[in-house]
Amino acid sequence: MLQINNRVLPDIQSRPDKRNIAINKVGIKDIRFPIAVKERDNGLQHTVGDINMYVSLPKEFKGTHLSRFVAILNQFEGEIEPANIETILTTMREKLTADEAHFEIAFPYFLTKEAPVSRIKSLLEYKCGFSAMQGPDGSTDLITMVEVPVTTLCPCSKEISEYGAHNQRSFVTIKIRSNVLVWLEDLISIAEQSGSCEVYSLIKRVDEKYVTERAYENPKFVEDVVRDLTQVLLDDPRIDWFTVESDNDESIHNHNAYAFIEMDKRPQAQ
Repeated sequence: MLQINNRVLPDIQSRPDKRNIAINKVGIKDIRFPIAVKERDNGLQHTVGDINMYVSLPKEFKGTHLSRFVAILNQFEGEIEPANIETILTTMREKLTADEAHFEIAFPYFLTKEAPVSRIKSLLEYKCGFSAMQGPDGSTDLITMVEVPVTTLCPCSKEISEYGAHNQRSFVTIKIRSNVLVWLEDLISIAEQSGSCEVYSLIKRVDEKYVTERAYENPKFVEDVVRDLTQVLLDDPRIDWFTVESDNDESIHNHNAYAFIEMDKRPQAQ
């Protein structure tokens, strides 16, 4: 109970609910919060995360305490990273008396890229994120995600045309469960190699010639992109489960081309 000016305020959320219906997820969505993400070269990148936080709610309780989510977030200010997500989830379960806790975060991540010929450097943005769930036994399931822009050139267009071929920007998304830390930079590199050519933020004319010819020499359907990614991730012992998808923002159609593959490398129960 909360007491203000000698008046005891009721804890409405903890009152019993007679409808006898449990809720899988209840919490807060789309709260923006400053975060720091460790880089592969031991640096620290400061960015802004879009965060969702949920817990399960037993059928006996009327509601949860939404202000506690924000309090927990501020408790971990400057410490939101993969290594601490398990601790955040445990704190959520304890302070909100919940069996399950969910934490989702998406953020822009910037890497310095060199143009392929001129070597001029510029920053390129990638969409990255983590989603995690902790169950009643305290075990945590963590998924890492990157979304990477690449160029794809249509093999069919190249084959049937006397000159030229249509190309487009494709967004390649990789999600993984891993048995050790896999750096965002590693996943971004894998995704970039799957397209017809990489995307650059700043290029000169000599670079434009290179990327145009590189894409023409390396045509890819969306099916090729996800199959090539799958071959690489199947051979990576760090990764236990993954999904890959390619979403082409088509240049000659009023629709996108899309492909998706999910693979679970963990031993399956008989």
